[in-house]
Amino acid sequence: MSRIGSMFARVRAERRLALIAYLTVGYPRLALTPALVEAAAGAGADAVELGIPFSDPLADGRTIQAASQLALKAGMTVAGALESAQAARSVTQVPLLFMTYLNPILAFGLDRFCRAAKAAGIDGLIVPDLPPAESGELRPAADAAGIDLVFFVAPTSSDTGIEAACRAATGFIYCVAVTGVTGARAQLDPAVLPLIEVVRRHTTLPVVVGFGISKPEHLAALEGKADGAIVASALLDAIAQAPRVASPSAGPRHIVGRWPSRKRFPQPRGTPRNAG
Repeated sequence: MSRIGSMFARVRAERRLALIAYLTVGYPRLALTPALVEAAAGAGADAVELGIPFSDPLADGRTIQAASQLALKAGMTVAGALESAQAARSVTQVPLLFMTYLNPILAFGLDRFCRAAKAAGIDGLIVPDLPPAESGELRPAADAAGIDLVFFVAPTSSDTGIEAACRAATGFIYCVAVTGVTGARAQLDPAVLPLIEVVRRHTTLPVVVGFGISKPEHLAALEGKADGAIVASALLDAIAQAPRVASPSAGPRHIVGRWPSRKRFPQPRGTPRNAG
């Protein structure tokens, strides 16, 4: 069973929502990513998503764009992200996923990137600008490397699109909670709950919700409905607001540690299958 599959099996047995923390590799400083991963995992994150900075991040809102620009200006590259991931893997056993756009992967080389990511300890790959219909080359490369490939579905997705994403994905399905880009929201879009139900009709993979998850109340609304939630912009904001005299690691500890991810609730419908 893959590391991602094992994590969801454990969380499901504990009857709670998996909490996945998002970090931009190289933010706020190049050398800090492993320590931030360790802090997030130590505070209770069940997995960590590592965003590789990109100059044209179409799916990212203001917070992640700003973090990416700072990391790029400091010299972060795909090779540097791989090195950071390898260092992070040495300090935690939670699943690690890369979130990156397609162009950096193509520039690095599909097979080469997947092999290097696996060697660095990466368990999954999320590519927001890659629809299932255009994933014919990346899917076999990821599969050969033993990396789960996660696809997005959104409230605006057609039933055909949802079915295609569910058929192509391994690891889990990423349900976009809002229409638009990433970023903290005051309320969870009620459209995401019916979306979860539609997705479950097409797959037994775990269903994870992201985009706009910024409050403990958002997690409470997903309890018993989704299998996991991804916290991104709210976590980066906490890192940015950490006092200069303290370690930025206080940000992950503050956000992850105070959210009720350990609360038990009725199990979601469906039985997630292991994709690895």
